[in-house]
Amino acid sequence: MNALLATLSDLNKIIPIVNHWLHLLSAVVWIGGLAFLVLAVTPGLQSSVPREYIKPICDTFYKQYRKVVGMLLVVILFTGGINLHYVGEAMEMQTGFGLSNNAKYLTVFFIKLTLVLGILTLYLYTVIFRIEPTGDEDEQEKEEQIVEPIPFQKAGLWMGIFIILCAAAMKHLHI
Repeated sequence: MNALLATLSDLNKIIPIVNHWLHLLSAVVWIGGLAFLVLAVTPGLQSSVPREYIKPICDTFYKQYRKVVGMLLVVILFTGGINLHYVGEAMEMQTGFGLSNNAKYLTVFFIKLTLVLGILTLYLYTVIFRIEPTGDEDEQEKEEQIVEPIPFQKAGLWMGIFIILCAAAMKHLHI
């Protein structure tokens, strides 16, 4: 009990734990929500509602999801920077060398950062260049909207899966 109290009262341990938890929680909600859209909502709508309603219904779900993701992006970027600081400190204490001397960690970190920027770009693309159906679409465009009503949702999900893989690798490369 004393050990638990000592840990809970030590801010140098609590802040990194809470920060990492917020970072992971935000990533799980973001990627989990995207997985739900790709794996459940879109296929469910494609098999249960008339074709002309798929895009409007998906847009309704995505509109709410976009609001949540906007907030999560801020949290992820902020907490990610703080995590990097604490990992650097831990690495310095354990090995005597900082992050700049761990090539494997930095390689995976930059791959993860590139994927995060990619998924962020896809998110911003769907926010800025929202495509509203006008009724003038040809059959090919209508079919594309039915297959993938939210642009690049599958690409975003794959990037998210690889971001989580990079995060798991980073967790074990700084020990």
